Amino acid sequence: MSGQHIEPSGGSGGDSGGVREGGGARAGLQAGVGSRARAGRRGMHDASGLQRGRHRPGIASARGPDPGRDLRPDPDPDPSTAAAEPWLPVDSAEVLLVTDNVRLHADIERIAAAVGVSLRTSVDSAGARSMWDTAGMVLLGSDIRELPPRRRPPSVLLGLDGEGDSLWQLGAALGAERVAVLPEAAAWLAEHLSRSHAPEPGGLVLGVMGGCGGAGASTAAVWLAQEAAAHGVGTLLVDGDPRGGGLELCLAAEDAPGLRWPDLAGASGSIGSGQLSDSLPAAGGFSFLSWPGSREPSLDVEPGAVAAVLDASRRGFELVIVDIGRGSESLASFAWDCDRILLVAPAQLRAAVAAARLLQELPPVDTALVIRGNAGSALDGPLIAESLGLPLGGVLPEIRGTAAAAELGRLLEFGKRKAVRRFARAVLQLLDGAA
Repeated sequence: MSGQHIEPSGGSGGDSGGVREGGGARAGLQAGVGSRARAGRRGMHDASGLQRGRHRPGIASARGPDPGRDLRPDPDPDPSTAAAEPWLPVDSAEVLLVTDNVRLHADIERIAAAVGVSLRTSVDSAGARSMWDTAGMVLLGSDIRELPPRRRPPSVLLGLDGEGDSLWQLGAALGAERVAVLPEAAAWLAEHLSRSHAPEPGGLVLGVMGGCGGAGASTAAVWLAQEAAAHGVGTLLVDGDPRGGGLELCLAAEDAPGLRWPDLAGASGSIGSGQLSDSLPAAGGFSFLSWPGSREPSLDVEPGAVAAVLDASRRGFELVIVDIGRGSESLASFAWDCDRILLVAPAQLRAAVAAARLLQELPPVDTALVIRGNAGSALDGPLIAESLGLPLGGVLPEIRGTAAAAELGRLLEFGKRKAVRRFARAVLQLLDGAA
């Protein structure tokens, strides 16, 4: 591992002097199922709310290295990959580099350009004094042996391969948080810069799925996204069903410029939220990420890429609505990353039975039932919800011609109808904790 946490030991340093690897170096996102602790399936009325810029501790947790391992960086990352790391932030805070080493300076300039951070430089600590405390991160070359008086320790001490144990001793003496040896640590440093300056995760991820086939989950997801966007909420609609034919067809947006899921198949590490949001297509006032609505075969997207995209989406949008398919692949890829789930089902006995079976496969996350039906069938909604042990989150109106509208790409037109807006507004208010 290339990022190290240094605990000074009275200035002597060395392996025997308290230098250890800590949890600060983030190796990547935890994409495994069950990575978050879930308190159990609670009612939607317990929602803590859809809040702008809300910080969600633990949502985007990353696993640091195990303590007690060799302090030296693993020489596995290819230094040439640092500049090729996909999807890194473009709007980071300033990074201060203090070094007179030409090689270090060139390497860091290349990495900073790759991750899109603003870099300020100084050849010595005296010249860096005025910039030191205002920089988001301080990178210190191993040629610098003194710090400005009463300044915080450097974030990363940078050295070159071949400097040996003296680099670790210097890191301990200076109180550096981490030590990175170039070129081996180039890929790690790029990742570290991107993660350290990405905004905190804060958006709500809402999953919408059908309790049975043809329940209307995609329709509900589109209308909720449309209403949220109409109220000024930064919203992203995610197509979570690779076998669903492409949600973009419902929006008549198959020609809208922007990325689709296959374009993100090779995404890895930390995706810059700003770069992602700027690259997605939009329709109805909201951004969307869809599977292509074409007959051409698409590249499979690995679970790690899905996790990275959802993490960036949470950081970049206030509300992320995921249209979760009913397949086991979609459930595994998307359901476990949702904060809340809406289960959509028609007011029918067979649909209720199918929904009850599906509930056994859902993660223990806040789940509510949305009944699809007309005014008469809505009377069965509370009974069905009670039988499933779920709160009733809303009644999706049964509007004649909705299925045809979805086929013709006119779903957004139907989303402007009063009955639809009342439904969507009620659900969003519920998410927001309103009575």
